[in-house]
Amino acid sequence: MKKPLLPSRDKSGLYNYMTFFYHITRHSFVSYKRFNELQRIIRTRTLSTVFQPIFNLQTDACLGFEVLNRPPVSSFFPNTESFYDFIGCTDHVFAFEQFCRELSLERFKKAAGLENKQPAVIFLNVHPEVLSDSNYRSGETLQLLSRFGFGPEQIVFELTERQALQDYEAFERVLSHYRSQGFRIAIDDAGSGYNGLKAIVSLKPEFIKLDKSIIRGVHVQPNQQHVVKLLQEFAAASGTHIIAEGLESQHEISYLRDQGIEFGQGYALGRPAAELQYRPLSLS
Repeated sequence: MKKPLLPSRDKSGLYNYMTFFYHITRHSFVSYKRFNELQRIIRTRTLSTVFQPIFNLQTDACLGFEVLNRPPVSSFFPNTESFYDFIGCTDHVFAFEQFCRELSLERFKKAAGLENKQPAVIFLNVHPEVLSDSNYRSGETLQLLSRFGFGPEQIVFELTERQALQDYEAFERVLSHYRSQGFRIAIDDAGSGYNGLKAIVSLKPEFIKLDKSIIRGVHVQPNQQHVVKLLQEFAAASGTHIIAEGLESQHEISYLRDQGIEFGQGYALGRPAAELQYRPLSLS
């Protein structure tokens, strides 16, 4: 009888190895295809750009707009979150953000031109590590703003990365460089976890954007009301402006307005759109 090529006790190990090799190979192939798709999106500029308004809850005046860039839906990127998660795992974060920054300002300029007016503030989502890149600090951003007719006082860098920064003191020095030029900083997702709260205390942003998990149903949730009150007191003491994100009902808006919250953003006020909306939906 012919002897087996491998002892029976090794078959399980061989199977596990082959399964592991298959998954690794498939993962590499999918990553390769996704990277090609990312390059195609950049080359053909097929990101869609929309603008969500931010309003003063006390006066209904438009503070400005957050610029949102979304990829076309595909099997590689079934949603926007998967697209940006993939970019964060590549070594093309800086190049992509440079592309997005130019695209955002170009399209915002075009949209604002249709109404022949521009809001005071433009919120641009930025990965914290990008601000430390020499290309951002070399004056290239100022040149880009000048090209489209904007000033740094109109720009707020909205930090979207939820992971903890490794060195808050070093990053504060980076932010000081931008602040000296007139740029401002917003911390997104405030109140959603320890890292966000630590960033608020350490970086002293000009804007704190309260996470939608705190805002949703805040008018009937005492615990959420308490968190809002604490952050509101901190903001008042530090000269920071609060923006309540994720507003979806008039009840939420009315409660926050009564509590003296300054700014708000959400579907109940205005949805992301290719056109600029200067009045909240309740007044449109």
